[in-house]
Amino acid sequence: MESTELTNDERYRETRRVTVIGAILDLALGVAKIVVGLIGHSQGLVADGVHSLSDLATDAIVIWAAKHGTKEADPEHPYGHERIQTVATVLLGLVLIAIAVGIAYDAATRLFNPESLSAPKAFTLVIAAISIVSKEGIYHYTVRVARRIRSKLLKANAWHSRSDALSSIVVLLGILGAMAGLTYLDAVAAVIVAVMIAHVAWRLGWDSLHELIDTGLEKAHLDNMRKTMMAVEGVRDVHQLRTRRMGPQVLADVHVTVDPDISVSEGHRISDEVQRALLQELEETTDVTVHIDPEDDTESAPSSHLPLRGDIIPRLREQCAQVSSVQPQRIVLHYLRGKINLELWLDLEEFAEISQARQCARQLEQTLTNEDQIGKVAVTFS
Repeated sequence: MESTELTNDERYRETRRVTVIGAILDLALGVAKIVVGLIGHSQGLVADGVHSLSDLATDAIVIWAAKHGTKEADPEHPYGHERIQTVATVLLGLVLIAIAVGIAYDAATRLFNPESLSAPKAFTLVIAAISIVSKEGIYHYTVRVARRIRSKLLKANAWHSRSDALSSIVVLLGILGAMAGLTYLDAVAAVIVAVMIAHVAWRLGWDSLHELIDTGLEKAHLDNMRKTMMAVEGVRDVHQLRTRRMGPQVLADVHVTVDPDISVSEGHRISDEVQRALLQELEETTDVTVHIDPEDDTESAPSSHLPLRGDIIPRLREQCAQVSSVQPQRIVLHYLRGKINLELWLDLEEFAEISQARQCARQLEQTLTNEDQIGKVAVTFS
């Protein structure tokens, strides 16, 4: 099933299933490591067991966040609840860092007290090996589901499982070294495990903090979005492209420059096509707001000081009345480069001769262009 076809309920069920399976494994491994580590005198294995049990807390956070973070948008949360998962990921990172500090402190204390060090028993190797195989297996299963449903939180939990597998490798090497007579290696292994846990926690938390402060997408992703939009017929330029992440979603708004002489409806049609292209070709993009510009307003809005139709039309009609008794049937305003360009539509049947119509057009152009706010004037007969 493709990720785009998954409903929020389906994404939650997928997340819950894989997380519950991982939690059962974490409980079994955590208890086994601690018990075997205590009996077999392996501080590294005990530390690794605490790491495994800590996964139970993070599994609970994942399930809770997935349940509430996949709720549909509502009036109070028009963009949905995906940021709940982001906040949960930050909390997960903080929990892991706290655990890492505790493990490192305990191991360092033992290193400075050599009399507390002892060689682990050989049977501790078995549980360490089982942990490596099982945690690497649950990592691959979890990350596959995370990619399918585009869940950063679930991917973070997958890496948590892999960190457990990697730490078990370190513990295995530490036990072997301690059994060979280097008893301090078991405590060193515990310190290394703590550093690895802290590293993963920092990366998860840091990435999620960037999401919470609406950090934009990477340059390569933005370049791909611009390329997609520029390929749409009618798009002259793209500017003010802004993006942000919200869980598995990417939200974007952009200004697109089009021919200033096209109709409003054609400009709207182009914006629809830009939106469709981004949603179709870039999987993560789920919400796009397109602003159509007749000119590049990157640095300023040069026409923002000009009057609106309700203010300018009465003045224009007064000036037209001074030139001719024939009033324009239609007046089109184009706000470009700090001026108002005019299109005046006159009824040709109101004139007795073509020459009178042409003379009226010239007089209107001369009179109206004398206005400071008026740019070009084009008179059309219908």
